[in-house]
Amino acid sequence: MSAVLDKPNRTAATVQTIEFHLDGKPVSAIPGETILQVAKREGVKIPHLCYKDGLEPVGNCRSCMVEVDGERVLAASCCRAPSAGMNVKSSSERAVASQKLVLELLMSDMPREQLGERDFGELSGWAGVMGVGAPRFAERAQPAQDLSHPAIAVNLDACIQCTRCLRACRDEQVNDVIGLAFRGAHAQIVFDQGDVMGQSTCVACGECVQACPTGALSSVIPKASRDAAGAAVVAPDMVADKVVDSLCPFCGVGCQVTYHVKDDKIIHVEGRDGPANDGRLCVKGRYGFDYAHHPQRLTTPLIRRADAPKTEDIILDADNWREVFREATWEEALDVAANGLKRIRDEIGPKALVGFGSAKGSNEEAYLFQKLVRTGFRSNNVDHCTRLCHASSVSALLEGIGSGAVSNPVRDVEFAEVVIIIGANPSVNHPVASSFIKNAVKNGTKLIVLDPRRGDLARLAWRHLAFKPDTDVALLNAMMHVIVEEGLTAPDFIAARTIGFDELKANLARYSPEEMAPVCGIDAATIREVARLYATSKASMILWGMGVSQHVHGTDNARCLIALSLMTGQIARPGTGLHPLRGQNNVQGASDAGLIPMMYPDYQRVDNADARAKFEKLWGMPLDPTPGLTVVEVMDAAYAGEVRGLYVMGENPAMSDPDANHARAALARLDHLVVQDIFLTETAAFADVVLPASAFAEKTGSFTNTDRLVQLGQAAVKPPGDARQDLWIIQQLAQRIGLDWNYADVGEVFDEMRRSMPSIAGITWQRLQHDGAVTYPCMKEGDPGDRVEFVNRFPTPTGKARFVPAGIIRADEQPDTDYPLVLITGRQLEHWHTGSMTRRSAALDAIEPDPVALMHPQDLQRLGILPGEVVTLQSRRGQVVLYARADEGSPPGTVFVPFCYAEAAINRLTNPKLDPFGKIPEFKFCAVRAMAGGELAEGLVGAN
Repeated sequence: MSAVLDKPNRTAATVQTIEFHLDGKPVSAIPGETILQVAKREGVKIPHLCYKDGLEPVGNCRSCMVEVDGERVLAASCCRAPSAGMNVKSSSERAVASQKLVLELLMSDMPREQLGERDFGELSGWAGVMGVGAPRFAERAQPAQDLSHPAIAVNLDACIQCTRCLRACRDEQVNDVIGLAFRGAHAQIVFDQGDVMGQSTCVACGECVQACPTGALSSVIPKASRDAAGAAVVAPDMVADKVVDSLCPFCGVGCQVTYHVKDDKIIHVEGRDGPANDGRLCVKGRYGFDYAHHPQRLTTPLIRRADAPKTEDIILDADNWREVFREATWEEALDVAANGLKRIRDEIGPKALVGFGSAKGSNEEAYLFQKLVRTGFRSNNVDHCTRLCHASSVSALLEGIGSGAVSNPVRDVEFAEVVIIIGANPSVNHPVASSFIKNAVKNGTKLIVLDPRRGDLARLAWRHLAFKPDTDVALLNAMMHVIVEEGLTAPDFIAARTIGFDELKANLARYSPEEMAPVCGIDAATIREVARLYATSKASMILWGMGVSQHVHGTDNARCLIALSLMTGQIARPGTGLHPLRGQNNVQGASDAGLIPMMYPDYQRVDNADARAKFEKLWGMPLDPTPGLTVVEVMDAAYAGEVRGLYVMGENPAMSDPDANHARAALARLDHLVVQDIFLTETAAFADVVLPASAFAEKTGSFTNTDRLVQLGQAAVKPPGDARQDLWIIQQLAQRIGLDWNYADVGEVFDEMRRSMPSIAGITWQRLQHDGAVTYPCMKEGDPGDRVEFVNRFPTPTGKARFVPAGIIRADEQPDTDYPLVLITGRQLEHWHTGSMTRRSAALDAIEPDPVALMHPQDLQRLGILPGEVVTLQSRRGQVVLYARADEGSPPGTVFVPFCYAEAAINRLTNPKLDPFGKIPEFKFCAVRAMAGGELAEGLVGAN
């Protein structure tokens, strides 16, 4: 007899099964299964507490004991594998007596006075199922409660030392914070070296909370609720009215979640067994949901008061916004918004209008938004945050291999012998993806980290190459020089599937490791060692982030990574390939849907006559053949008076754009600005009309993660007050500027998308509702979708990939005596993008409440600044004041600052110089100086 394994992201395989009897019934087990796993599948209830799907079975609670015929002692069913012909009894008198005794002993360890009132989770549940009453044994001494952490309460009085939390932390998330200390009756769960949780290295992923069977680890109230001493208050038992399966609203990993809702409020979130996360979450996904219920949510349309001029230094807070805006009805607000846009289009011209869409919104919203700009504004002036994150990567990928999407999913690291991570910090930016990378390393994969900064993954790396900032091309060309020089290329692959290798080879001749070592700061022997390992492994994979893309040479950086993969044949197979880790939750989908100025949906160029004719037929009107302006170009044009009107949905350019002072001045010069958002953001301060929209948990739609996985997000709660769905708002504006749009629902929009996008043509809305997730390309209905791309050909006109040589181009602005430090910007674990959502989450803001600059201790000592003191950073464009934090992971001479803090908007300092191909700004390198002291800004609308 055989069975088929059916696990997401795994290849199905036919295997022989093991036949045995369980409680007198013939059953089958797949090799590797335990008796308990078979029992669960067969519906046989055996108590178990230390066992949890996905964790290594350890058999230490002994509540799952079963009797096996012919054996003297009982067996722990969670650890015992069945054998052919075995006869197992889970409900015999002897087995049940053992199970009940163990449960009674464990219940006796609980606080005796709380047994009738407090729910001890699975332990209480199994005690009830087995009819275990009040324990007969003496109560143990109870440890003190630990409420030092803003998100997680520690109540070790309920701990049964099952070690599920330890295994979740150590084996799943590989954060290595939780341990089991001491021995015998003194054994105890500890955090780090016995620290209280709030002072430990815990990253609050909550995996331990999700794993704990008794409530010894639990979530606190998802609100700024504290007792008189300032400690967090543990959430009372709350039973949800409903549970809704959906997605996490933050990074590009695309974790599936379940929202637990009571009285139309989300009360907590659990990880779901999705293809990208296997039930895992990070601190944002688990504890960052309450922003949707924040009192600062926009609930009524706003129109700018006639006596409220726009100034570039305008700052709104909870008290003064009424001096700038007045409340309005939807009819009035939509009319004012649409009439202003229409007037500029008709009187000044279509090129004077621009739309900024959102990578946080759904695919359907992105599609309709770009369609509105192209058919209603009548130009291609539409863009979104991809211009600020991976535009250079996409430019290089389209040029080199014909597709801007990833070749392999993140979880292909499980099949790789070697993984290179360059210019990325997944433990901060993509924590769940990082956990799978850590799992791969523990299983034998060799990890190579190439990054000037030392992040969490460096501790597990086989090699960490901390090259000098701005020298990516020098290092990568040196690696390729070694591969060519030592004959480590894949000549058959190069000959059959690529073009341009001879030009690349000639370019590499001048980049020997010995010549590049003093340039990039990595010794020649290490460069050679790493190059050899990557080239000769059976499967090598490259993942990169914005440390690669956000440079004036970002496209060249990506060209080098593509060439490295192609020349070694490390692509088009499981465990190989190229993966630019996507930043926001739907930046991949928004780009796919055409929310970029030079491409229609599915990257069909607007200046290609055939593509344009296709969309003119689909949309029923002539289209502009000229590519539009990109984000930074729009701000320059607005400042110059060439762009006069802007419609912004869910973006915050006043915070996210480089040289933010210039961006704010440009916004202030606009004749008409319409902002559609859920909060009164820094950008909304310049708006003429503000339209209150729906948060992620309030909408249904499809979203595409970094793995090319199209997933269904479902509304869990209703928008507050008179806030409306984004799709409805877009359609209302479209109708008011002359478009005859009448989409009945989101499924109808998706159906139009798939008719225009060959990559998702095989995904129907009904299939998405049924399956929840489908990988593209999926060209025909019923196709499973391709996890690994380019197996037979590359989607280029020739079917072959192209090598593109790259030379050294230095950053636009180098450190000097006036500005001696290098500023690097990015994200931090607890906060997301410009902070408009996460800084309104009580737990997240409590963990990281203040703006910080991470500097090497040597630099702080040189400047006479102690960690925690105030520091002022200045560039040639502006200054910010924040708190100094010592960080040995930052190389001397650099400063790292997250860009999520409105009161210290670091993009006031960054350089707007663009990569010539991707038109992406140089966020990762500009010259600054640091000085002790300064006056911190306060009272901003973004702060809790």
